[in-house]
Amino acid sequence: ALASAQEDTKRSKPSATVFPPFEFGTTSNTATTTTSTTTTTALPTTESQNNTSTAAPTTTLTPTTTASNSTTADPTTANTTTAAPTTPTPPANLTVGNYTLKSEKGLCLMAQLALQIRVEDTGKTGVFIVQPVQTHVKGGCEKSTANLTLTFKEGFITFMFNKNTTQNAVYVDTVSFSLSYPLISGDNGKMSLPYVAKNGSLDLFLAKVGHSYSCKSESVFMGKGLYLDITQDRIQAFNITKEWDFGTSDPCPADRPADYRVAIAVGIVLLILIIIVVVAYLLSRRKRSDGYQSL
Repeated sequence: ALASAQEDTKRSKPSATVFPPFEFGTTSNTATTTTSTTTTTALPTTESQNNTSTAAPTTTLTPTTTASNSTTADPTTANTTTAAPTTPTPPANLTVGNYTLKSEKGLCLMAQLALQIRVEDTGKTGVFIVQPVQTHVKGGCEKSTANLTLTFKEGFITFMFNKNTTQNAVYVDTVSFSLSYPLISGDNGKMSLPYVAKNGSLDLFLAKVGHSYSCKSESVFMGKGLYLDITQDRIQAFNITKEWDFGTSDPCPADRPADYRVAIAVGIVLLILIIIVVVAYLLSRRKRSDGYQSL
């Protein structure tokens, strides 16, 4: 009877190997809960404990919860940060550049100067400073003329030199520039890019032939609110004997020392006139007194 009872219990408990294979591959949460309940209600036999240990791999299906879309939202935030536009700003350091021109006979022009283009439009002011490290020299020299053109990514500046042998002088008679960099922000500005200007009635950088021109600071009005500011300049065109060996400096009027000779001469003349008037007055008084007799 005991043996028959054991055989009945063995027949009522199905083996773990007869479970259909699809139950191990199901992704539903209900399947995992039913397997957990069957393991708790199993008889405390060593065979059932072994069966519960083989049913444990059903818990490996839990990584399916990592398929959430929360991680896919990160690229959207990355795009928002990289999409911010960058606005260029003009360089802020005023730097002196060294520029030279050569002809077939050798060096014909030397220039040391700092340049900036200034725009004044509807009460606003914008400044573009030329950077020598980003500037290239073009142009050439003839017998009595020279063309110095400084080019950069945003535009160019051109100086036309003229040698006048009659006046024994060298000077710049024409300055022109073009700038494509926006300097005035907002919709109130009247000017549009590029900023183009030309002034052909100048006596700029005036110096004697064989001399150099120097000035601490000067500004050239180009018309329509456009200016070319020149700082710490020393320039010589033609009759150059040695590279970077400037001739005698002819300073600009603003840098020349005050000349008091004219004022002294005018003062002396006025003093002489005053003395003459006083002497003439005294002589006229004396003649009057001699013409009358006292009673």
